[in-house]
Amino acid sequence: MKYIPFEELEKKWMKDPEFVKEMAKQEPEYQLARSLIGARIKRKLTQAQLAKKAKTNQASISRLEWASSKPSLSLLRKIALALDVNLITRFEF
Repeated sequence: MKYIPFEELEKKWMKDPEFVKEMAKQEPEYQLARSLIGARIKRKLTQAQLAKKAKTNQASISRLEWASSKPSLSLLRKIALALDVNLITRFEF
């Protein structure tokens, strides 16, 4: 089996309009996951530690970090409070 660098695959995928469309749909979840992981790591917390501070479970944190769930605002508020960060939500146009 031939090894194909990710960058090469990405270039190929980005030529597919359906792929680009799906990527755009997932962008909010991706950005949320990325910022959550960054904040958690900056605070030197494990997923389990963050979950305990936010009064939720580790699986919920994991799903958010994998961008595989659509969290409620109340959960995001609890996580922001546990991380001591600001939660900013907005519509851009």
